Amino acid sequence: MKLNVRTTRRTALVLLLFCTTAMARDLDQDEALSLREKGVILPLEQVLQQAMDRYPEAKLLEVELEEKHDIYIYEVELLTVEGVARELHLKADTGELVKDKED
Repeated sequence: MKLNVRTTRRTALVLLLFCTTAMARDLDQDEALSLREKGVILPLEQVLQQAMDRYPEAKLLEVELEEKHDIYIYEVELLTVEGVARELHLKADTGELVKDKED
């Protein structure tokens, strides 16, 4: 019986992790342009400026626009002058910083 409980717990954990990651999706450039034209999200340049103001002289590594739980998030990856990779999440509609972590 213990084996079945463990198996059930593991299965539930795997399903939870899958559902959580399945909730986020990357948007393509056509979707991003449409959202920008409708005024739903801020221009990428404006959000990038906020990220670069936080880490002056950092190098831009990557930017993605994602939808998570019906919220659009710009995920910005930077390399600071100290050589540290940072991942910033900013709300695409307001530019509000949601997360800033070492990557």
